[in-house]
Amino acid sequence: MPELPEVESLRRILVRTAVGRTIVSVRIGEKPLRRRATADFSSSIIGRRIVKLSRRAKYLIIEFDGEHVVLVHLGMSGSLTHRHEGFDADDFDPRHDHLEFALDDASRLVYNDPRRFGMVRLVERAALASTAELIGLGPEPLSREFNADYLAAKARGRTAAIKNLIMDQRIVAGIGNIYASEILFQAGVRPTRHAGRVTRSEIGKITAATPIILRAAIGNNGTTFRSYRDSRGQPGRFAARLRVYGREGEPCYTCSTPIKNVVVGQRASFFCPKCQR
Repeated sequence: MPELPEVESLRRILVRTAVGRTIVSVRIGEKPLRRRATADFSSSIIGRRIVKLSRRAKYLIIEFDGEHVVLVHLGMSGSLTHRHEGFDADDFDPRHDHLEFALDDASRLVYNDPRRFGMVRLVERAALASTAELIGLGPEPLSREFNADYLAAKARGRTAAIKNLIMDQRIVAGIGNIYASEILFQAGVRPTRHAGRVTRSEIGKITAATPIILRAAIGNNGTTFRSYRDSRGQPGRFAARLRVYGREGEPCYTCSTPIKNVVVGQRASFFCPKCQR
């Protein structure tokens, strides 16, 4: 599932290519996504200009010069590509092009999603913060609000695994399975540790590692294992820099101990049994 770095990378590219463009027409596929498009979806944005692209947690927000925004979640297999003359669409089965925005420069924004777990939702701008998807989210992990004092307070007395805590979107917004594993490896903390038993010093290492890992992933356009592509149709390059995720049985880059995989919160959790305590 695309996480914060993938969505932020997508946002940064689209800021350069799509902001300022006007929606000329909208095509909605027959098969619904997680949410069906409302009856006023097309009429509310046709003729509107894209003025801003923002992000909250794993959600991309397309803002127009009217009363509405479009909230996009890529689900398990979604991609939002900006297609223009010369765009290579060979990796995208047109049967899974579920939503298409035609723009005033003859380019197209196309939402493709083979598994249809994603979402493209029209929301009134004034109601955005109170939508079911965004209300109750914790602070952004790249913000000043996410710091050692904050996380230590949230971890105090918790029996939940520390990995589950930092993946809880109510605690911190946007961290998923891949990057939680990488953050905890860099911090030297096992994913199975009870959050309440992680020391204040270790909490500091976790919050210090978080922006380092996320910014490195953003700089490499995120991680692609199967289907994720950025708006240009290109895969993320961060997979080559993963230290533990997906490396079960392979030697740790630091100490050569084989990487282990344990299920935490129904998710595969990779760690080094020697480097992480």
